[in-house]
Amino acid sequence: MNPVQYNPIGIIHSPFKDPHGMPIQPIGARGVKGQIELNEEYKSGLKDLDGFSHIILIYHFHLSEGYSLEVKPFLDRVKRGIFATRAPKRPNPIGISVVGLEKIEGSNLYITNVDVIDGTPLLDMKPYIPYFDKDKNEKVSIGWFEDKYQEVKGKKSDKRFVD
Repeated sequence: MNPVQYNPIGIIHSPFKDPHGMPIQPIGARGVKGQIELNEEYKSGLKDLDGFSHIILIYHFHLSEGYSLEVKPFLDRVKRGIFATRAPKRPNPIGISVVGLEKIEGSNLYITNVDVIDGTPLLDMKPYIPYFDKDKNEKVSIGWFEDKYQEVKGKKSDKRFVD
């Protein structure tokens, strides 16, 4: 298979300068404000995005080096397969977050519920549309996480994924 290469379309800014102690998911970052500085050449791609309350950010975990196929996630004491977690040390260090979109001014997007470290390269973004992403009549199973989700709001990252 040929290698795949992406170029950032912008930078995500947040109050988090160090991964240690930051929220591990957007639900734990309620009210945390941030900004996306979109590269000017992509500005016209923002047309009509201002009608959406939430967007999906797809970004590069730029501080992550290497990976393990089994990791101990923040909310567990047991090693799990990397693809059964949202841990940042992945074969392809790509992260996703659903954040609130407050406003757009020029090529700057003002966002909330940000769980991303300052300076993170943004690869892409898409509007969050619940109707597309989850059928309300479909039962969802969340595997090993079923008895742990209540803990995520107060959980902060530690140094386990930082070299």
